[in-house]
Order: sequence, then structure tokens, then C-alpha cells
Amino acid sequence: MRTTATISLPPKLQREVARAAKQAHMSLSEYIRGAIQNKLWEDAFDQSRRQLEPTARSMGIYTDEDVFALIS
Repeated sequence: MRTTATISLPPKLQREVARAAKQAHMSLSEYIRGAIQNKLWEDAFDQSRRQLEPTARSMGIYTDEDVFALIS
């Protein structure tokens, strides 16, 4: 079941979002849903990274290259 959320946007931001949605051939709702999903994924990724970083550091893992070397 879907619910409706109402948000307010400054006029300039509303125009930019509407333009971006049109260029992506998406409805405004689809575009905003996608943006929210992307932000939630990024936040979850950042939280996971923050939680795992101390363990990685203790193992001598500091860069992406260190991770790739470990799993290769």
C-alpha cells in the first residue's frame, strides 16, 4: 500500500527537479522516489563503512587497493 508524502521545495529547486525528471523520462514522483532510495542506500553504506573501519584499520587495511589485494 502506498502513502502520500507532501514536501515543500523552493521554486528554483522545484524547477530543477522537474527538469531533471523530464530529461530522465520519469514522472516527478518516480524521480523523487529514486533520489530518496539512492540517499538511503548511501547513508546505509556510509554507516556500514564507519562501523567496519576500526576493524579494517586494525588489520592494516587503509585503501581500496588493500581490500583488493586481500581478496584477490
